[in-house]
Amino acid sequence: METASLLNDSGIALTEANRPDEAILLFQRALDMEPENPLLWLNLGIAQQRLGEYDAALGSFEQAILIKDGLAEAWVAMGLIFYEIGEFELAEECYHSALVRDEFSPKAWNNLGTLHFAECRYEEARHCFEEALSLAPLFYDAVYNLRDTCRELHDYRAAAEFERILSGLSKQSW
Repeated sequence: METASLLNDSGIALTEANRPDEAILLFQRALDMEPENPLLWLNLGIAQQRLGEYDAALGSFEQAILIKDGLAEAWVAMGLIFYEIGEFELAEECYHSALVRDEFSPKAWNNLGTLHFAECRYEEARHCFEEALSLAPLFYDAVYNLRDTCRELHDYRAAAEFERILSGLSKQSW
């Protein structure tokens, strides 16, 4: 029997297998069964984002937030879209909104740090990456980003230490 949960799980697998167009169909079928499920809207948005359908993805993330405002992941996902399209102020607002809802989100801290790094605000970026690592010490992307930030700040000793840590981590860490 087809359930929203099974459709969601299959949709996630298809999205991860880089088949978001097929995943979207499954998420939509699941939403026909459970239109008030914020995680279905979030996962639909992620699949739409993978296809570059940013307006549709933003709409899906907004729907998830309307149902469950505290869903920090939806705020992070919206921030990522705004970052990708160069709307840095909106991206920063979304990341801060995510952190208000979940101050322990390593992904929100890392993404905010990435935004600060792109704006050459290296001290702020370093703080964000350090926050991400305090929450998830094996978070590969945060270690990588912190290494690069330390290089920009000419803190080569710290950069070398983060390089050493990176050599022991797999890209899949965390």
